[in-house]
Amino acid sequence: QVQLVESGGGSVRAGGSLRLSCAASGRTYSTYNMGWFRQPPGKEREFVATINWTGRNTDYAASVKGRFTISRDNAKNTAYLQMNNLKPEDTAVYYCNARAYVAPSKWDDYWGQGTQVTVSS
Repeated sequence: QVQLVESGGGSVRAGGSLRLSCAASGRTYSTYNMGWFRQPPGKEREFVATINWTGRNTDYAASVKGRFTISRDNAKNTAYLQMNNLKPEDTAVYYCNARAYVAPSKWDDYWGQGTQVTVSS
């Protein structure tokens, strides 16, 4: 029901900032919860942040809390991840996620193709 395309990744020095964007197309985007996940080299994909469909409720992994900010602009069908004070351990492929609830405890997940973030010390 939705297609996701991430952008904004790149290479930065430790302490730098990047803003990732997730452009969505398709139907019912504004009712989807959105999230960002990342996959470091050789590791499994891990949770970074989520934001509910109204944009007023957010959650963050402890490792990024205080440094990253997730937001969304439903009018533009876009979600964002502002990443400040980047650390080498933030190096990963970052994936955008859309979660569509089909029942109170059941949902469908959609994923973007990922964008590389590399942080050097």
